[in-house]
Amino acid sequence: MNPLIAKSKPVSSALALAKVSSGPSWLGLLGAVVCVAWLLVALFGPWLAPHPVGEVVSDNIFEGFSLTHPFGTDYLGRDMLSRVLVGARFTVGLALVAALLASTFGTGCALLSVVSPKWLDEIISRIMDAFISIPSKMLALIMVSAFGSSVTLLICTAVISYIPGSFRVARSMAVNIEALEYVQVARTRGEGRLYVACMEILPNMLNPVLTDLGLRFGYIVLLLSGMSFLGLGVQPPDADLGSLVRENIGGLNQGALAIIIPALAIGTLTIGVNLLIDYLSSRRSRRTGGH
Repeated sequence: MNPLIAKSKPVSSALALAKVSSGPSWLGLLGAVVCVAWLLVALFGPWLAPHPVGEVVSDNIFEGFSLTHPFGTDYLGRDMLSRVLVGARFTVGLALVAALLASTFGTGCALLSVVSPKWLDEIISRIMDAFISIPSKMLALIMVSAFGSSVTLLICTAVISYIPGSFRVARSMAVNIEALEYVQVARTRGEGRLYVACMEILPNMLNPVLTDLGLRFGYIVLLLSGMSFLGLGVQPPDADLGSLVRENIGGLNQGALAIIIPALAIGTLTIGVNLLIDYLSSRRSRRTGGH
């Protein structure tokens, strides 16, 4: 083999690795900026809205861009900027609360399952398998049909739908960690199950659990937006981003901003979350040597 070619391979490999390593940082920064921006909108949007959310401010429906109404007007002549700023609170807030609850309960059940006797582990696992076999949208439709639509019910539905997924991810990591030497040493010292679960296992699986939390957040945003688009989510006079798309569907053939803006908002939110999660996952892989 030509020695020049042989020498060039490590260099080219190093350059390729450097490009791969530097790439996700920009995407991760972009994802972080988008996520923080939407979080700020959810927190302060209602105070930044230039008009009351339900006020008709124009005689023209589906109005385009103007200095008075940067996002145009909706099918009733209401200011879309104000409605998006207020609607983001429901989308981001409900999804964040549901994701935190689903991840917390799922991880807690996983830790309980791993440190419990075999029979209890089997019962918990089989219950989770039964719930995970039900599609999330089908479960949501059943619950809304049975109990009616409300903010509390939407959160409960999303939590029940995504607890099994969080449980499976957390349990797979907890089982591997539970077999490691330092956990066995803690058991030999006579530490209780609660101590082993909370002090030995949980801290060493926290980063993957947080990554999974971000993924669940994105899934729940899409679930709640889909439910609102079907008219089964947040009910008038309140509206989330999915509701804004549904109620302005009449402007689709006109390319109205009233339907484009909330659709873009949902897209940027989910893409930003995924970019941030991909960056955190790749950073964790590089720290562990790609394993």
